[in-house]
Amino acid sequence: MNRFLPGILAMAAIVVASNILVQFVVGDWLTWGAFTYPLAFLVTDVMNRVYGPAAARRVVLAGFVTGVACSLVAAGFQATTLRIAIASGTAFLVAQLLDVAIFDALRGGRWWRAPLASTVVGSAVDTALFFTIAFAAFLPADANTGWANEAVPLLGYGPVSALWISLASADWLVKLGLALLALVPFRIVVRKLLRSET
Repeated sequence: MNRFLPGILAMAAIVVASNILVQFVVGDWLTWGAFTYPLAFLVTDVMNRVYGPAAARRVVLAGFVTGVACSLVAAGFQATTLRIAIASGTAFLVAQLLDVAIFDALRGGRWWRAPLASTVVGSAVDTALFFTIAFAAFLPADANTGWANEAVPLLGYGPVSALWISLASADWLVKLGLALLALVPFRIVVRKLLRSET
């Protein structure tokens, strides 16, 4: 368990930071949390490569528990709603566990294939689940979610759609970019950890 502790602490720190930073807007379509949350996939993939899928799932569970605790605290301050908390927890758990499964299935290929494919698919599922559950009009709106269905041009330039579609699109593009950039630290950290394990 001690060897998994750095991964668990890193995941918890990312989840806490993302829950705080999601309150601060960057431009028209993003929050600072969009730049920290994708690092959760990096932590999951490093743990999976070095210690295997069981260890990665433990780290995911630690992140989920931390996220639930953050949501409960935020709900106490009325900074969030049950709908957003459910969206966040569901998206995190499903996407991260999917990431673990895809990574494990591709583990024997080239070093970059498993982390890139698992992160791209996991991020897409995370984005789709979170934004749909949190903001889509087919679920009842509340004070913290109704605004997201305002009709606006997609990312300010495209066809008119609900605001949450632009928010989800921008979020997904950031996750995609960070999935590519994360390959560098993934390679470095994995090499270092594998050396220290031998």
